[in-house]
Amino acid sequence: MRIKEKFKKAGYFWLPSLSENKIPGTLTIVDGGEIELEILGLFDENIERFNDTNDLIKIIGCIEDHGPVTLEKCFFKKKGIPFDPISKSIICVNRAFVGIAYVDQKDILFNDFQFSVEGIDEWVGISGIKVVENRQDRETIISYTPPSEISLNLNNGMKLLITFHWSNPVLPSYKEAKIQQKIYFKLTSDQALPTNNFIYVAHKITTLLCFALDRTVCIDHVVLTSNEIQYDIGHGIMIPVSILLYYASIPYVSKELRSDRYSMLFRFEQIRDDAERIVNNWLDAYNEVDPALNLYFSMRTGAHKYLEGKFLALAQGLETYHRRTSNSTIMDESTFEELVKGIISQCPDDKKKWLSEKLKYGNEVNLRFRIKDIIEPFKEMLGSCQTRKRLIKDIVCTRNYLTHYNEDLKPEAVTGKELYYLCLKMEAIFQLHLLQILGFTKSEIQSVFDNSHELKQKLESSSGQSRQIDN
Repeated sequence: MRIKEKFKKAGYFWLPSLSENKIPGTLTIVDGGEIELEILGLFDENIERFNDTNDLIKIIGCIEDHGPVTLEKCFFKKKGIPFDPISKSIICVNRAFVGIAYVDQKDILFNDFQFSVEGIDEWVGISGIKVVENRQDRETIISYTPPSEISLNLNNGMKLLITFHWSNPVLPSYKEAKIQQKIYFKLTSDQALPTNNFIYVAHKITTLLCFALDRTVCIDHVVLTSNEIQYDIGHGIMIPVSILLYYASIPYVSKELRSDRYSMLFRFEQIRDDAERIVNNWLDAYNEVDPALNLYFSMRTGAHKYLEGKFLALAQGLETYHRRTSNSTIMDESTFEELVKGIISQCPDDKKKWLSEKLKYGNEVNLRFRIKDIIEPFKEMLGSCQTRKRLIKDIVCTRNYLTHYNEDLKPEAVTGKELYYLCLKMEAIFQLHLLQILGFTKSEIQSVFDNSHELKQKLESSSGQSRQIDN
């Protein structure tokens, strides 16, 4: 989670079961969503319970500027000394709900989960701001008409809204009149749900935006509301309380990456007429190829500090993707089962278990077949037949060497700049298949390729292509 300004607030904190023991402390939230509470002393000074579990299910507090706060899934990082009034304790916090003191041990349930993601304004590309300039009369007219909210029905029963928020100029103003628009995603549910349900879907929506932007972007603002948690603004009018949520959301990168329309794989306007189906396809993909997606995004977020680790994540991701989406085998299953029975029947009894384990995965296709099958739908984008053969061999030989480090395999493995360009190609192949998962047609994928400079660069990276393929 992106925290652009460090959140550091003083206040008083206590356990729901010990509300009479309020302790002064400081709540700190830093970029990335890491939350830490520092208090003076301990919530419970009973020396007999000092060595009990370090876990604290929930902490309630009241902090400056914001008022009530609920901290969930907490644990001691450092315990103070009982009865020492200046001994400090440090507590790690999983989630902070700012704006509510919820003492019940059950999960807090919400109906709406509104969140912003870096790059969303550029990706959606819809603005209600209009500027009319009349140079002849030296006149400029700036107007704002809020765009209509966009609503998508999700297969999980929620709705995904694309909402437009704005701020009016501050009056009176003699030097500046500024209108600002900000776009948000908003997940809504008629049935109140635990926070985890929303976080899980918001994560998937965020990775979809990462994929579309071809950049790693982070959630940077979350507001929750519940139909059951409301306050009176006067005259009997009730509105939901806006509760800020802070947590260590993923994906996350320390450096904010700027997005522009020319670096994106695709923009919202390109899928607007079919956005509901495409978003649902992406959410459904997690049920089928979740491990492959996790490997792809671990590579994109820089989780692997060395090029070899990045390559292995891509190779494993492509292999896993094919395993999850293809039923290819070396031979028909019934034929294979008969063959195995025949082989095992001829084996000594004391070796049958060992042989059975060796033959268990004998009908699975190898990595070379999987990579060849994966690039087949997009072979025209990957160069000549010779180039594709070289690509397959480089992936297979390098994966085998970096997995087993057999010296006999080392001469065939690529390194250095060639490994870097190989990773670019594998990443691009992954992206083409993810477009296919989203529901893009072959012609639409070709259009993405034709209009994406970065995708072209990845696929057309030429290091190693001049080497001759071994026939």
